[in-house]
Order: sequence, then C-alpha cells, then structure tokens
Amino acid sequence: MKFFVNDACIGCGLCASTCPEVFKMTDTGLAKAVDAEVAPDAEASALEAQSGCPVAAIETV
Repeated sequence: MKFFVNDACIGCGLCASTCPEVFKMTDTGLAKAVDAEVAPDAEASALEAQSGCPVAAIETV
C-alpha cells in the first residue's frame, strides 16, 4: 500500500505526528508521503492518519 498527499493539504501536521514513518512536513509547510510501499507495521498508523486528516488530503495509490 502506498499513500499520496493531494493539493487539499493545509499543512496541519496531524499525519506527520500520527505516522512519521510515512508522512513528513516539507519546507513549504505541507505534508508529503514517502514514495515507497508502506511497511506492514506502519500501515495501521498510516490509515489512522488518513482517516484523521481534516481535509481528506491523503489518498491511497
């Protein structure tokens, strides 16, 4: 499973604090997901970050 942060991101940082293994904040203040398959042990927290995103900016690809 891979994740993608779309243009709806408002830079709140919730995803990066929920699952830092997958989501990072960029220099522009927005979130970005790692460009790799998510390790099985990080999937649950990545999905939690996705469901908790206040603007639904996290997609699975």
